[in-house]
Amino acid sequence: MAERSLRGSRLGASSMETDENVVPSERQITTYLCPNGHVIELPFSVEAEVPPVWECRCGAEAKLQGGGPEPEAKPTKPQRTHWDMLLERRSIPELEELLEERLALLREMRGEKTKKKTA
Repeated sequence: MAERSLRGSRLGASSMETDENVVPSERQITTYLCPNGHVIELPFSVEAEVPPVWECRCGAEAKLQGGGPEPEAKPTKPQRTHWDMLLERRSIPELEELLEERLALLREMRGEKTKKKTA
């Protein structure tokens, strides 16, 4: 029964819309220059906001030809190291105490005598 209801129509093969009374928006061709020498030309609508940078096919950032406004630099956080994260959890005296405990344990495993710390 389902075969009969779909007979005579090609679903997805053609659109029922026509191009009558359709006016495309005005376009402008923008040119971006890549630092690696590539030139990128893209059509944008006249009403569209043109981005100041475009990612080139090589992965570099191509800049809009003719200057344009410089893109705002995004604030970046400094990269946290393992040491920075460790100092967030422990103080220097705590770390020195842990180091002494671990060294004493290693010395015991080797059979060495432990040195007593004089304060």
